[in-house]
Amino acid sequence: MARTISHAFSRNFLGQSPGWYKLVIIGFLLLNPLMLVVAGEFITGWLLILEFIFTLAMALKCYPLAPGGLLAIEAVALGMSTPQHVYDETLHNFPVIMLLVFMVAGIFFLKELLLFTFTKLILGVRSKLLLSLLFCSVSAVLSAFLDALTVTAVIITVGAGFYSVYHKVASGRQFHSDDHDQSDDELVHEEHRTDLARFRAFLRQLMMHGAVGTALGGVMTIVGEPQNLLIGKVVGWEFLEFFLRMAPVSIPVFFVGLATCALVEKTRILGYGATLPDSVREVLSAYDAEEERKRDLRDRAILIAQAIVVVVLVISLAFHIAEVGVIGLMVIVLSTSFTGVIEEQRIAHAFEEALPFTALLVVFFAIVAVINDQGLFQPVVNWVLSLQGKTQLAMFFVANGVLSMVSDNVFVATVYISSVQDALNSGLITREQFELLAIAINTGTNIPSVATPNGQAAFLFLLTSALAPLIRLSYGRMVLLALPYTVTMSAAGLWAVIYLL
Repeated sequence: MARTISHAFSRNFLGQSPGWYKLVIIGFLLLNPLMLVVAGEFITGWLLILEFIFTLAMALKCYPLAPGGLLAIEAVALGMSTPQHVYDETLHNFPVIMLLVFMVAGIFFLKELLLFTFTKLILGVRSKLLLSLLFCSVSAVLSAFLDALTVTAVIITVGAGFYSVYHKVASGRQFHSDDHDQSDDELVHEEHRTDLARFRAFLRQLMMHGAVGTALGGVMTIVGEPQNLLIGKVVGWEFLEFFLRMAPVSIPVFFVGLATCALVEKTRILGYGATLPDSVREVLSAYDAEEERKRDLRDRAILIAQAIVVVVLVISLAFHIAEVGVIGLMVIVLSTSFTGVIEEQRIAHAFEEALPFTALLVVFFAIVAVINDQGLFQPVVNWVLSLQGKTQLAMFFVANGVLSMVSDNVFVATVYISSVQDALNSGLITREQFELLAIAINTGTNIPSVATPNGQAAFLFLLTSALAPLIRLSYGRMVLLALPYTVTMSAAGLWAVIYLL
């Protein structure tokens, strides 16, 4: 109970987040204007990036939208960017926003088919190593032709569905209980808590294998990631030529990624190797059996309709018949029309997962606008452009990778490909060197950036999803789980850039 109005304000500020966290955010807000006067815009800009990364790292303490948004608002108020530039940066990424709003909601309306398919997969494949390789490789193949965020939305939906089923049973509820709070572990019976912890570890690892898979496949094709399309348009490569140009780097990295997946599961390094507890398998088997028993002709018709929509989705994305967000809206219309979901409240529920992340992404674009306005990456760009030959090629890969770890890889790719294009137009580099640098830029922004959730939108989406706190997937744990992949994939990519291009 608040005793005074000032106490009430302090209680309300950032809600239930810890007191020390509130003080840190207030400290950031007070420090930035002082640093602007004392150290200048360049140093303050880098400080702002670190502060924003801190809010992402503490996502389980407080969703980053509010604290990150306060930092972005202050940066604009201090003149480190402008509202117009934030709008322009957001408008430039409007296809990504449409993707999040509509495609993620579209995947929600396919959850019955996804749960049916992946339940059969998880119950049918008892080897954790083989299951991990399947999640990683299938995510890679899908991401090469679809979109990493779409694939991530699928694995999040699957993971959340499995977790919900077991948490309900572990709490003494029925499979289809609607009024169950799956975030409240106090509801879980004592005898199930150890298995719940093991199940969380199992799901965390599958989610990470799937997320890494989106990076492995996303680097390969022009439609795999947004920056691929940007680079392909600048250089003039179509789908097949883009794939062949990236293949000397992307193919070795793909196999190294799969080998890393097998290695971490086999050696159980960093906590990998968690298996599906027998009690959880029994619950999922019972759930599958009950679903089979209850499934009438109308339910089968829903699965068939959703399967047809999935085929339409894959074909539409593979041939890029429209922007991904527009295709997502089509998926919503088709899946709701043919499965009987016509009530506004049922449709609205599908948008709850994506909209908070969409708002957070716009805040992220505000930080990117500050990076651009203050030229925070320019010294690195100028230094790399001053190098020659294979050294320049290697440093382009490294510099793009490092900067993509702390920023938006689309923005990093835009900065570098524009600088390289200017160098080509000025006669400073040859067309052949320009194309080699484009490969280094694309692979650099896609591969080492798996190190942090900042670098890959798919990772950030997973970190800030409703599933992450349920399976205890924090920023630090995600970085730790990604570490083996970061080391092996980055080393393989750098080796390929130096020796195979």
